[in-house]
Amino acid sequence: MSRPRGVVITVIVALLALAWVFPLAWALVNSFRDYGYTQTNGYLSSGGWTLDNYRQAWAQGDFGLHFKNSMLITIPAVLLTLWLASMVAFVLARFSYRFNLTLLGVFLAANLLPPQALLIPVFRMFREIPLPMFMSDSGSMLNSFWSLILVNTAFQLGFCTFVLSNYMKTLPHEIYESAELDGASVWRQYWQLTMPLVRPALAALATLQFTWVYNEFFWATVLLQQGDKFPMTSALNNLRGQFFTDNNLVAAGSVIVALPVLVVFFALQKQFVSGLTLGSTKG
Repeated sequence: MSRPRGVVITVIVALLALAWVFPLAWALVNSFRDYGYTQTNGYLSSGGWTLDNYRQAWAQGDFGLHFKNSMLITIPAVLLTLWLASMVAFVLARFSYRFNLTLLGVFLAANLLPPQALLIPVFRMFREIPLPMFMSDSGSMLNSFWSLILVNTAFQLGFCTFVLSNYMKTLPHEIYESAELDGASVWRQYWQLTMPLVRPALAALATLQFTWVYNEFFWATVLLQQGDKFPMTSALNNLRGQFFTDNNLVAAGSVIVALPVLVVFFALQKQFVSGLTLGSTKG
């Protein structure tokens, strides 16, 4: 790449990075500022620093309850999705038969449909599926965490299957031939041989899935009917006033909501990057 072209690309990338980071940095800075001070002196002023926005947001938004609800939805959904996707991907990558690609296409079809198109069928179906009262207050799938777990698993299963199957196809077939010679069963090849080798891909998908399921808002508003069961993303609505909205308070609440995703990303950052760059240096 010539030097002038490199300079132009660097400037463009820097501008795009600034445009991406600026709203986040702006929200972070204003989350530490008093609303009355910014209304009087303007948001371009300096001063009015306070931690009261975080204390008020946590109490008013009831983030403790909603964080627990999000974890009860997100963690089982992510684990169930990765477990089912890994088993299907193992079959697609390890065995060849007539309907191999057809099966993969069926799993990917769920990602091609917008969730809004399935709103009424899913709502009616979950309303008719009975559940014991200890699993659902309504006696059905509606207003239960199970509904959100199953919906998120169904919509994310195709993407995870596609990624994991392509990852597993890069594994040398010789290790499976050696395992078969040693008498390893199909289950043992999956659990003790394949799963440890695809750990980077699982970590990358776990990070993405945690972010998507944790931030999911549409199905929560459709399938849940009680405010004490809503996830973290719905808690931000509690910070809106009847006549005006304290933007600094909402910014503090947004930072609180984003913290779990950042923790998961930095905890799995090394595996996430290695999972995304797999095969990038192969010819």
